[in-house]
Amino acid sequence: MINTVTGMGACPECGATTASIRDAEPWCPGCEWNLDAYDPARRRREFGWSWVDRWTYRLAFRETGRQFARLVGRPVDGSGAGAAAVLVTVASLLLLAAVLALAVTGVWLIVAFPFPNLAILPGIAMVGLAIALRPRFGRLDPDLEVLSRDRAPELFALIDEVAVAIGAPAPDVVGVDGDGDINAYAGAVGLRRRKVLGLGLPLWGSLTAGERVALLGHELGHFVNGDPRRGLLTQPAFTMLGSAADLFRPVSTVVGGGLVEMIGDALGRAFQWVASRLLFVAHLLLVSVALRDGQRAEYLADELSARVAGTKAATDLLDALLDSDSMELVVRRESRAGHGPDRWRSALSQSRSASADRLPLLRQLSVRDATSLFASHPPAGLRDRMLTGRGWLDPTVVLTPARMERIDDELTREYARFRRTVEWSG
Repeated sequence: MINTVTGMGACPECGATTASIRDAEPWCPGCEWNLDAYDPARRRREFGWSWVDRWTYRLAFRETGRQFARLVGRPVDGSGAGAAAVLVTVASLLLLAAVLALAVTGVWLIVAFPFPNLAILPGIAMVGLAIALRPRFGRLDPDLEVLSRDRAPELFALIDEVAVAIGAPAPDVVGVDGDGDINAYAGAVGLRRRKVLGLGLPLWGSLTAGERVALLGHELGHFVNGDPRRGLLTQPAFTMLGSAADLFRPVSTVVGGGLVEMIGDALGRAFQWVASRLLFVAHLLLVSVALRDGQRAEYLADELSARVAGTKAATDLLDALLDSDSMELVVRRESRAGHGPDRWRSALSQSRSASADRLPLLRQLSVRDATSLFASHPPAGLRDRMLTGRGWLDPTVVLTPARMERIDDELTREYARFRRTVEWSG
């Protein structure tokens, strides 16, 4: 439920009337006084200590604003060769070198001395540790229903057209996901970095023609915008230190032992606790830096989206995602009634019309709610400002109603399976 309250008092900065929405701390819609307020009732605790969460929020809000100011009005640059990208790449290479050195040293200890010898034990332990800490390059989601060009020629043709328009490679794998989440993603999996495009059926079926083109433009844009989360050399920075922290997490192994065993176990767990926390803090710091560059990539993917779908469709897509919970409720309600994507869009159109006057406040509130050191995306409100602050763009790829209907017809089986899943889930 969205509740809007106005007339809550005068803004101390500009004298305008303050407002609130969704029980948030009031702010001024005009000068945005108090928009940066830390609102603990509406925020998920990230560290567990309120003073730390408050401080990191302030830091994130300031850095998010600075990044927006640096990028607004700037042309698309997919190189990603900023300080953050360089730091993440160097960190990944150092982590890979450390794991390789660990494995080589372990193998040397195993084979360098005649058998049997005590060096074998630490050698085996080091090789095992290197295997546990090896970089993970992802794998195809088992829930993704992979489509073929023969199965969905119209959808693939649209994807190819959008890819050409923004200068991006076509994905190697295209699939739909009917798990009920409002999502879509583009990524790379495996050592060969196969490009994957996943379209969540609830989201894809709910979008208008222009918004679908905008969604494809944004997701395919991640293949050319220097996103560090998808690079072969930067991927270890997101996983290896976190895996190490989990590996060193203390576990009690002594049950019913004597005093010496208990003291040894306590000392071992104390060492593990310190090592685990240090590794986890290093992981958080590295990820927060990497996600700064990831947010830059999101801004640039938005601009590529506007280039192919037009500014209006790109901003409409952002507005549609502002209230994904409501979209999910509508899709589930209509699916339980046996209706398909045409009715989803009709119901959502009515819902959007009813809340149109609240959209500016929702965009502003997103700047507060979506700000975090660990947010993978910039706030939707800032993404909207980034697009509207540039020159207005007309679409270069237009999805006609007839073509859109043919694409939905190709996915009839997948839509029917999704509706059955919703009905069974109650």
